[in-house]
Amino acid sequence: MSEEQIRLPEMREEVFSAVRALADSEYQKRVWIERKYPNPDYFDDFTLNVNILDDATILDNPHAVIGYTLASEEEAQAMKSLADRLLQIIEEVGSESPDSAFLASPLWNGVVEAAKNVLEVMTQ
Repeated sequence: MSEEQIRLPEMREEVFSAVRALADSEYQKRVWIERKYPNPDYFDDFTLNVNILDDATILDNPHAVIGYTLASEEEAQAMKSLADRLLQIIEEVGSESPDSAFLASPLWNGVVEAAKNVLEVMTQ
């Protein structure tokens, strides 16, 4: 399935943007922790990106969104790995914790690596 056949291309772009943020440690430090935004109207944090993935129903069942926001079984598998890591770290650190607590967790590198893998699969 090509990206042209995706039924929700705008949502796919939001998902891609959220995954890109989750894959970039430098961005996370600069924007989520230091709050250095590219412009005054900008906002981003860990919770926002998780909520985007949750709203797209990718965290619950990535296979169910193939054709809507994901283009293939390979994307769904990569997203499932990311979803599992996100749910694990949220459970361990606590959903109300500050972004700094997530980034300090020993589980965080696994989240970043899983997100990098999703980006690689989505851009093939």
